[in-house]
Amino acid sequence: MSVSYQSLATIPNRYAFFDRIEQAVNVTPELSLLFIDVVRFSDVSSSFGYKVGDLILEELAKRIKDLFGPHCLLGRISGDIFGLMIPGCHSDAQLRGFYSHLVEHFKTPISFDDNAFVADFNVGAVANLTDNLDAAKLFAGAETALKQAKQNKYDNFHITRLHEKAETGRSLALKADLKRAFANDELELYFQPKVDLHTFKVVGAECLLRWNHPLDGIIVPGSFIEAAESYNMMNEVGYWVLEKAFYSAMLLEQMGLELQVSVNISPTQLYDSQFVSKVKRLAADYAVNLSRLELELTEDVALSNSLLVKRQLSQIKALGLSIAVDDFGKGYSNLAYIRDIQLNTIKIDKTFVMGLDRNPVNKAIIQASLLIAGALDCQVIAEGIESVEQLHALREIGICKGQGFLFSKAVPFERLVEFIHTDVIVGDSLAYRDRVS
Repeated sequence: MSVSYQSLATIPNRYAFFDRIEQAVNVTPELSLLFIDVVRFSDVSSSFGYKVGDLILEELAKRIKDLFGPHCLLGRISGDIFGLMIPGCHSDAQLRGFYSHLVEHFKTPISFDDNAFVADFNVGAVANLTDNLDAAKLFAGAETALKQAKQNKYDNFHITRLHEKAETGRSLALKADLKRAFANDELELYFQPKVDLHTFKVVGAECLLRWNHPLDGIIVPGSFIEAAESYNMMNEVGYWVLEKAFYSAMLLEQMGLELQVSVNISPTQLYDSQFVSKVKRLAADYAVNLSRLELELTEDVALSNSLLVKRQLSQIKALGLSIAVDDFGKGYSNLAYIRDIQLNTIKIDKTFVMGLDRNPVNKAIIQASLLIAGALDCQVIAEGIESVEQLHALREIGICKGQGFLFSKAVPFERLVEFIHTDVIVGDSLAYRDRVS
């Protein structure tokens, strides 16, 4: 085992590390701070002794330093917690990328005396504000983030923003509401049908989360998803939705209905190294044909350069699930990312559909999407179809499938089954089809 330090004492301790950060923020406040806790490290020291424990910590420090380069500063906050200062301005996605980079690297075990230790980490991260010169505030933010990372149920990573305010009574109540919603089975999946634009047959359905709030009635995602993100409950919500999607696909299959169920996947799930194994478990539990399930990703997730994300998507594809990119064209002009992902579906963002009759550029974007889909050998679905005029325009362009309020809003599972069995969309009679054909 080779190390880059004579001893752990040569690594800046908490106080020396703080001094270095204080100097750094006075030069430029553009930096980020990660606190890295080695999970279950006490087991190593108790099993093999403190001398071996120190050797492993030295090796961990060496690897972290080599991994992030000489421009970053490493410190030792406490026994098995390291601090890492990274210069520059960083987005949440970049901070999570640092975490993924760390976790991926340490899947290679540290060997010692015919034994091996695979390191895992809790990581708290904070990006400094451009006007903050208070190193103590930055330190406190990293400590708060690490504390939350340790408490998370599914994700060992958390970002704290320095401008975040303390939880108010209302926000604490909303957090309690979310926990109660899981305990009392108040969450429910609704389904928006995907329709063949020529035959008007229901060919698929997108799962959408609804909350049957005891006081406020049916609540659509938005405020409570934002709250779930704030309280690091998105993995909990995401895996609940994913399991219900598997269950719904199983029910449809048992009814003899060949329908594909699409479910939105959150970024935190794809950055979860256990995501694929959890999908495999659900596949085993519900014994559903995996081609009946499609995972919808947002463009920012698809754009990620994370090796973990790319590998997990590849493994998901190998299992037989389909992959779709949602809101295509909405946020990014760089299309190179789609060359690295084996897509099954491109979903055209509703803003291009809704403005189709007013802006010729929207038509050109949809036509370009068709060309891209043809090269990728995947299908195109248009979102947000609300008028007969939009329907006709899309059909003229060559779009064959779509969803939107023209056909149906999101409905409970039983209503979706009724649509399929009766060939009725939005409760209208079959004369509706004569009107739009």
